[in-house]
Amino acid sequence: MSTAEVSPLSPGVDDVWRLISEARADLGGSPSAVDVAAAVVRLLRGRSPADIAAFDWPFEELVALSYRADLWAAACIINDGASDDVFDYFRGWLVAQGRDWFERALADPDSLATHPEVIAVRAGVGDLFGDDVLCVVMDAYRAVTGEDMPRHSVTAWVPDLDPDWNFDYNDEAEMRRRLPALMALLDGEVEQ
Repeated sequence: MSTAEVSPLSPGVDDVWRLISEARADLGGSPSAVDVAAAVVRLLRGRSPADIAAFDWPFEELVALSYRADLWAAACIINDGASDDVFDYFRGWLVAQGRDWFERALADPDSLATHPEVIAVRAGVGDLFGDDVLCVVMDAYRAVTGEDMPRHSVTAWVPDLDPDWNFDYNDEAEMRRRLPALMALLDGEVEQ
């Protein structure tokens, strides 16, 4: 499913991308997802509780938007498998990479084969877990108020997984056909 085929995102999504961009810029270089999460929390702590809470829904929308079978297959290649939790953490990592990488990955998950952190992980350095990213709004709210953030009554939609990608991700031939650049990286066929 392309981003054009999903429900329109709330206007607050642009605010989330600006916040992530500011956090990444404050950190400089190529920050880890953990560092981006900490920077986002620091930035949010300077806002009112209502302003912080306003980020919850659009943030959930972004994470839901990345719930896609083709990205799950990519996460399986990159992380040598991806349970539900690992896929969630991968999606948090993807959001922390910023809008450009996020949208590029949604348009073509195989493009992640050129991401420096993906290349490093396939070379055995680090991981692509962004579980801290998934909690930035709640963590900032708790830091400012000392209380848990009230949950809204509606959860972000989760798109149906594309049935065309309903195959065994251990099927190497099918994965090579669908995600050739990531499989080449897995095989060490790409210069690192």
